[in-house]
Amino acid sequence: MRIGLTYTGTEPKHGNYVRWLQGEAAEIEVVRLSAEDGNLEAVSTCDGLVLSGGVDIHPDYYGGKKEYVKAPAGGWKPERDAFERAALERAWAEGLPVLGVCRGLQMINVCRQGTLIQDLGEAGDERHENVAGTDKRHPVILEKDSLLREIAGAGKGEANSAHHQSIDMLGEGLRVNCRAEDGTIEGIEWDEPAGKPFLLGIQWHPERMFINRFADTFLYERIRERYIYEIKKLKGLR
Repeated sequence: MRIGLTYTGTEPKHGNYVRWLQGEAAEIEVVRLSAEDGNLEAVSTCDGLVLSGGVDIHPDYYGGKKEYVKAPAGGWKPERDAFERAALERAWAEGLPVLGVCRGLQMINVCRQGTLIQDLGEAGDERHENVAGTDKRHPVILEKDSLLREIAGAGKGEANSAHHQSIDMLGEGLRVNCRAEDGTIEGIEWDEPAGKPFLLGIQWHPERMFINRFADTFLYERIRERYIYEIKKLKGLR
């Protein structure tokens, strides 16, 4: 089994994703995908795609302003944006299961013509933004009758948080499956999934919840298990 994982920007962070996705399954190969590697064609050799977290998406993708509070000091990564959009579109065209984490959720949304809140403001950042390398923690409420709630088997849990942006207008064909207590969108999926490949986007970081052994394992372990299940089902390995 080959899972394509977009490169988040540093080896330690990328390694967290790899360890989370592989778990104890030696048969899972995680394939690094990036504009730097120039390996878009490798998506077609993979059985699923994971879009990782990282720097803000360029505002041109959702009609945002170029100047905003906490715009990336080092600038955006337009090559990464273009690569990941193309990878996502190829994965959808080939019917691959897709999982989006943090920035990955936002990329899914903007690729479906959705928009982003460019900064959550002082109060929002206080609840959600990573500070000095430390994630925030806050409750999330899972929507009834959603795929995410079915996967988690629970209606509420505590997630980690490391973002200063969030979904504003929801993209075409998507539904919200999870919110923070302040109303911030924390998860998305297909509104009508029949006939479509598996899709899940989450605003938190399951790979760091896994590394730090958060108590609410259903927000990271069960998500991984279901994602792997969907890949195996597609490959006829169950």
